[in-house]
Amino acid sequence: MPQKLTEFDAADYINTEERARLYLEAAAEEDPGDGSLIRAALNDIARARNMSRLARDANLDRAGLYKALSEDGNPSFATVMKITRALGLRLRLEPEEEVTSPATEPSSVLCSRT
Repeated sequence: MPQKLTEFDAADYINTEERARLYLEAAAEEDPGDGSLIRAALNDIARARNMSRLARDANLDRAGLYKALSEDGNPSFATVMKITRALGLRLRLEPEEEVTSPATEPSSVLCSRT
Protein backbone atom coordinates (compact mmCIF):
# COMPACT_ATOMS: atom_id res chain seq x y z
CA MET A 1 0.00 0.00 0.00
CA PRO A 2 1.50 3.39 -0.98
CA GLN A 3 2.27 5.75 1.85
CA LYS A 4 0.31 8.98 1.88
CA LEU A 5 2.53 12.03 2.34
CA THR A 6 1.44 15.54 3.09
CA GLU A 7 3.19 18.55 1.63
CA PHE A 8 5.38 20.40 4.11
CA ASP A 9 4.85 24.14 4.38
CA ALA A 10 7.20 26.01 6.70
CA ALA A 11 4.64 28.82 6.99
CA ASP A 12 2.49 26.48 9.09
CA TYR A 13 5.19 26.42 11.79
CA ILE A 14 6.25 30.08 11.87
CA ASN A 15 3.82 31.15 14.55
CA THR A 16 6.01 33.32 16.78
CA GLU A 17 8.40 36.23 16.28
CA GLU A 18 11.23 34.08 17.63
CA ARG A 19 10.58 31.29 15.12
CA ALA A 20 10.49 33.81 12.28
CA ARG A 21 13.79 35.30 13.40
CA LEU A 22 15.50 31.94 13.84
CA TYR A 23 14.18 30.70 10.50
CA LEU A 24 15.50 33.76 8.69
CA GLU A 25 18.86 33.49 10.46
CA ALA A 26 19.17 29.84 9.41
CA ALA A 27 18.28 30.74 5.82
CA ALA A 28 20.93 33.47 5.80
CA GLU A 29 23.56 31.04 7.12
CA GLU A 30 22.72 28.37 4.54
CA ASP A 31 22.10 30.68 1.56
CA PRO A 32 24.37 29.75 -1.37
CA GLY A 33 25.18 33.41 -1.96
CA ASP A 34 22.43 34.29 -4.39
CA GLY A 35 19.80 35.24 -1.82
CA SER A 36 17.47 32.41 -2.85
CA LEU A 37 17.07 30.95 0.64
CA ILE A 38 16.63 34.36 2.22
CA ARG A 39 13.94 35.21 -0.37
CA ALA A 40 12.22 31.87 0.23
CA ALA A 41 12.34 32.36 4.01
CA LEU A 42 10.88 35.85 3.69
CA ASN A 43 8.13 34.35 1.51
CA ASP A 44 7.34 31.70 4.13
CA ILE A 45 7.32 34.27 6.95
CA ALA A 46 5.13 36.63 4.92
CA ARG A 47 2.66 33.81 4.17
CA ALA A 48 2.64 32.81 7.85
CA ARG A 49 1.44 36.31 8.59
CA ASN A 50 -0.96 38.34 6.52
CA MET A 51 0.53 39.01 3.07
CA SER A 52 -1.83 41.94 2.40
CA ARG A 53 -1.02 43.62 5.70
CA LEU A 54 2.71 43.05 5.14
CA ALA A 55 2.48 44.64 1.68
CA ARG A 56 0.73 47.64 3.22
CA ASP A 57 3.25 47.88 6.10
CA ALA A 58 6.16 47.64 3.64
CA ASN A 59 4.56 50.23 1.35
CA LEU A 60 4.46 47.73 -1.52
CA ASP A 61 1.56 46.55 -3.61
CA ARG A 62 0.37 43.02 -2.83
CA ALA A 63 0.97 41.64 -6.34
CA GLY A 64 4.48 43.10 -6.36
CA LEU A 65 5.22 41.53 -3.00
CA TYR A 66 4.04 38.12 -4.21
CA LYS A 67 6.15 38.48 -7.35
CA ALA A 68 9.26 39.64 -5.46
CA LEU A 69 9.07 36.72 -3.02
CA SER A 70 8.08 34.08 -5.57
CA GLU A 71 10.45 31.29 -6.59
CA ASP A 72 11.38 33.25 -9.71
CA GLY A 73 11.42 36.56 -7.86
CA ASN A 74 14.48 38.74 -7.60
CA PRO A 75 13.65 41.46 -5.07
CA SER A 76 15.83 44.54 -4.93
CA PHE A 77 17.82 45.20 -1.81
CA ALA A 78 15.46 48.09 -1.04
CA THR A 79 12.49 45.71 -1.23
CA VAL A 80 14.19 43.22 1.10
CA MET A 81 14.87 46.03 3.56
CA LYS A 82 11.25 47.22 3.41
CA ILE A 83 10.00 43.68 4.01
CA THR A 84 12.35 42.94 6.91
CA ARG A 85 11.44 46.23 8.59
CA ALA A 86 7.72 45.61 8.08
CA LEU A 87 8.22 42.20 9.71
CA GLY A 88 9.81 43.91 12.70
CA LEU A 89 13.23 42.49 11.88
CA ARG A 90 16.59 44.17 11.39
CA LEU A 91 19.31 43.17 8.98
CA ARG A 92 22.67 42.87 10.71
CA LEU A 93 26.01 42.00 9.17
CA GLU A 94 28.78 40.32 11.10
CA PRO A 95 31.91 38.33 10.31
CA GLU A 96 31.38 34.70 9.35
CA GLU A 97 33.93 33.59 11.94
CA GLU A 98 35.29 35.32 14.96
CA VAL A 99 38.63 36.82 14.13
CA THR A 100 41.18 36.75 16.91
CA SER A 101 44.21 38.96 16.76
CA PRO A 102 47.50 37.92 18.35
CA ALA A 103 46.90 40.53 21.05
CA THR A 104 43.77 38.71 22.23
CA GLU A 105 45.18 35.19 22.19
CA PRO A 106 46.60 33.70 25.40
CA SER A 107 50.36 34.29 25.67
CA SER A 108 51.04 30.57 26.12
CA VAL A 109 49.72 30.00 22.63
CA LEU A 110 51.73 32.85 21.13
CA CYS A 111 55.12 31.79 22.29
CA SER A 112 56.13 28.69 24.11
CA ARG A 113 59.74 27.75 25.00
CA THR A 114 60.62 24.51 26.65
